[in-house]
Amino acid sequence: MNAPVIPIQVLRDPARSPRKNSGERPVDPQAAADIGDLLAGWPIRRDLLIECLHAINDRYGQLRTDHLAALAQRLKLSQAEVFEVASFYHHFEVVRPRPDGSYADPAALTVRVCDGIACELAGAQDLLARLPAVLGTEVRVIAAPCIGRCEQAPAVAVHQHPLANATVESVQQAVAAKQTTDEPAGYVGDEAYRETGGYATLRQCLAGERELEAVLQTMESSGLRGLGGAGFPTGRKWRIVRGQHAPRLMAVNIDEGEPGTFKDRTYLERDPHRFFEGMLIAAWAVGIDAIYVYLRDEYHGCRALLERELAALKANPPMRDMPHIELRRGAGAYICGEESAMIESIEGKRGMPRLRPPYVAQIGLFGRPTLEHNFETLYWVRDILEKGADWFAGHGRHGRKGLRSFSVSGRVRKPGVHLAPAGITLRELIDEHCGGMLDGHELYAYLPGGASGGILPASLADVPLDFDTLQPHGCFIGSAAVVVLSDHDRATDVARNLMRFFEHESCGQCTPCRSGTAKVNELIATDRWDTALLAELSQVMRDASICGLGQAAPNPVDCVVKYFPHELA
Repeated sequence: MNAPVIPIQVLRDPARSPRKNSGERPVDPQAAADIGDLLAGWPIRRDLLIECLHAINDRYGQLRTDHLAALAQRLKLSQAEVFEVASFYHHFEVVRPRPDGSYADPAALTVRVCDGIACELAGAQDLLARLPAVLGTEVRVIAAPCIGRCEQAPAVAVHQHPLANATVESVQQAVAAKQTTDEPAGYVGDEAYRETGGYATLRQCLAGERELEAVLQTMESSGLRGLGGAGFPTGRKWRIVRGQHAPRLMAVNIDEGEPGTFKDRTYLERDPHRFFEGMLIAAWAVGIDAIYVYLRDEYHGCRALLERELAALKANPPMRDMPHIELRRGAGAYICGEESAMIESIEGKRGMPRLRPPYVAQIGLFGRPTLEHNFETLYWVRDILEKGADWFAGHGRHGRKGLRSFSVSGRVRKPGVHLAPAGITLRELIDEHCGGMLDGHELYAYLPGGASGGILPASLADVPLDFDTLQPHGCFIGSAAVVVLSDHDRATDVARNLMRFFEHESCGQCTPCRSGTAKVNELIATDRWDTALLAELSQVMRDASICGLGQAAPNPVDCVVKYFPHELA
């Protein structure tokens, strides 16, 4: 059927010219000047978006929307893209103008009180209740998810200054003294490390005194597995990535956001160059062109340490053609501990896990094959090569092999990082390394693998702690973060604390995790739980969540139902 075509002429107001970037905020000239001055000399690179946001946040104490618009213009990105990244991370505070166009001043000082499980056991809620009245209106007091100082519970950060075993008085004193930064001291620096044989093993590898195949076989025979929680065999991972097409990259995970975990920070604060040497040996063995070290933002002292020691390393490189090394700063997102979410964050994006396959070893950072490692895994490389595979594998109990660094917190006399044989039991760990339980406390339960590893009763305190030993009990060791509970505690309260954390930290990408964590929190708000509905919800989250956060989030609740039914009405 033929129909007449009626031409339509679009009428435009000749007095109004079409606006460029329609729908976006006009860029204020003063804001553009602010950003231009702040970032003068910075390369214009999409992957530096988060670093740029940190620079703005550090200078102005907040992220004003006019500054975000100016940053988008500078980086040639849409304002929506910059805003969605800035608003994704907890440590960025995006502020909009008031009706008159002005912006409210940021808080003069922020005090963050950790409300993670170890700190809650040690009295964090009391600090949160009392500090605002004591510190006054000029100081903002907020609750913060785990800040990686569980052995110092309750832990508080006065801006960037950490306070161990904080009290109202100690926080008050730190605020009055304007203690707002963290300057680490007492660690082994570049010169001291080299004087005691540091980088000799790396030089042997480079000189051919240690053949590549022998190094790979030693790593495989040692049984060293990824110590960030996944437990993938290290030597095998090196072979896999080496077999991919060049150029190959490395991403090092020091995000360490699992509540109860602080081992990476502890080792980094003692001996950073031992980690550097392991990192460079891995880079040599795999054929790595560039290395990106991702550090959680809560570790301000560690960042200052790494910046200083990386500068010393680059000034006196222990190898020719040393790979390019960049230190990247997280921004407060637990999900970035997941390897692909970390890679997204390094690329300057929201830290959302990728669907797999393809795997990071095949298509990872910037689309290149990527060797992803946890800090502690690389920390042990030098010792294993110098002392031999049998040295590392020769440790162990109850049929297990290797060493494990246990981050222990909770109701023990000596919390901290305890190096112990793989397969040690919780009871042995407490008695031999932690000085026993606190006076007046009896063992009631424990978390064998941080927030996501589940909760076990004291009756299972003789189960070996290692990879693959806890799964039959519905738990796993993860990063070996052990939180010890006593008869003063309730597993239901612990589960509520952990589930609030998971809801807060869900990236929101997939519905089972985003909605599931919120619904679980509703269902466990009281001691009368609908266990049938919780079981159904748990199964959906495990089956359909994209990454390990949603898949493991139900563990605490499932363990309460299984092992602590007497706490439920």
